[in-house]
Amino acid sequence: MDQWAAFAVSLASNLAVALALVAPALALLVAGWAHTGQASTTAQLWRGVQGAIWAGLIASVGAAVSQAISPAQAAWGELLALTPLSATLALLVQGLAGVIASFSGRYLQGDVQGLAGQRRYASALAGVLASVQVLLLADHWLLLIAAWAAVGACLQRLLCFYADRPFALLAAHKKRLADRLADTLLLGAAALAWQEAGSGSLSQLAQHVAQQTSQGTVTLGLQTSAVLLVLAVVLRTALLPVHGWIIQVMEAPTPVSALLHAGVVNLGGWVLIRQSSLIEASPLARWLLVGMGVITALLAGMVMMTRISIKVRLAWSTVAQMGFMVMECGLGLYTLAALHLLGHSLYKAHAFLSSSSAVQQTRLQQLRGQTIPATWSLLMAPALTLAVVVSIQALFALMSLHSWPWWWTVVLALAWAPLLWAPAHAQAGRSVAMVLGAGTALVAGLAVLATLAHTLPLGLNEAPHHAAGWVVALAMGLMYAALVVLQRWPQTLSAWRRWSYAGFYVDEVYTRLTLSLWPARWTPRKADQKDEWAPSSSLMAAQD
Repeated sequence: MDQWAAFAVSLASNLAVALALVAPALALLVAGWAHTGQASTTAQLWRGVQGAIWAGLIASVGAAVSQAISPAQAAWGELLALTPLSATLALLVQGLAGVIASFSGRYLQGDVQGLAGQRRYASALAGVLASVQVLLLADHWLLLIAAWAAVGACLQRLLCFYADRPFALLAAHKKRLADRLADTLLLGAAALAWQEAGSGSLSQLAQHVAQQTSQGTVTLGLQTSAVLLVLAVVLRTALLPVHGWIIQVMEAPTPVSALLHAGVVNLGGWVLIRQSSLIEASPLARWLLVGMGVITALLAGMVMMTRISIKVRLAWSTVAQMGFMVMECGLGLYTLAALHLLGHSLYKAHAFLSSSSAVQQTRLQQLRGQTIPATWSLLMAPALTLAVVVSIQALFALMSLHSWPWWWTVVLALAWAPLLWAPAHAQAGRSVAMVLGAGTALVAGLAVLATLAHTLPLGLNEAPHHAAGWVVALAMGLMYAALVVLQRWPQTLSAWRRWSYAGFYVDEVYTRLTLSLWPARWTPRKADQKDEWAPSSSLMAAQD
């Protein structure tokens, strides 16, 4: 019986990896099919794309089921590996890709670029999908680097889909420079780790790092590799100061924005989780993640509160959420980071694909009137939220389930405190008691869901960084204080609002640096020019 059980587990593991490979293979086939112009109509083109994606979704479901039967890591040589988390993400990617492809077919109906433009769009979309799926399966440095580079190359064609929009071209150029720097850093990290572990396998690297950590002899080469990996993720994940391209790329079609914000930009978080053992070996790498994450989250969150355009607000929100995600990895809360990744992907896909309803929602809000929170609720909300979260944690502690570190309980209480803000003046049908009751129930539900989600068998190990955790809690306290002042005394922060609206001028510095290091032509050509693009003018002239 033991032999049959071992055979069944081995069969399930191999089947899981084989099925997981079906999705990128189908995406590559449809990319070639769309690029060579086999479809004679746009309807036929999008039927083929959607059919391949939904077939890949079915294969991903099979891979996830096989992985559930055999929850240990399923490997195929030293190149590919399927873990519980990667199987879940593969399923998520295929599902979101199906929705985005369906939306794209309707969004591009009647587009001026016609069938030829939609062929280019569909092939690039399929290329991004295939590259993301390979990245999720990669268990070797070279495959990981190649897949991530392919994601960026295919995404460039989508970002520049409308070639007459200069700021879209500028954003794509800035992203190209960040990607090339990230590739260089990743190659350096891979070379150092390969030399130390004697293999390019990520699984073998994790075992080697665990052995050195247990002996307390982590080498300088491994620590340097971790720092280079962190810097590469910062460049690829649109953290400050290289965040500007993800704001300006709003010039691209809306489904491209959904694909970028719901999937591509989250890959940095996945790479950090996949390389968690290497990150844990370097205190400097962890502090870099915490520092860069906190600064990005704070500044991007402040900028977001001053913006009006719905897509721009969503873009700044993504920058802030990426800051929180890498901060969570730096704090050693990898399960929380994985759950954050899943939730952010679903939320941003829905937010961008439904952004056209923002005008209707704004008008409805204007009809209801502006609600100003009462001063007492701004001050009491953190204490009430903290009491609810602590009570939920105490209840689950009695059941021997997951419990948060105290400093993270404070962070969650501050993050959820706005849910308990009560209006200064009661509205029709909405009393203060109703608002507080609904907010308390929502906070309790979030705490229960977050705790139960940590019991999922994702195969991740927690390693809380307590010293950095209290620094993060203090930073969240300062952010909440600034939010309170902004809500009640907005006129006292007029100078701050001007700086915040301008993004603190961080992107202007990076843009000038980009164009000086790698001059580009990004303004549309004139009718009498033979060149495809005219030389770019100075950034200040463009901003004016």
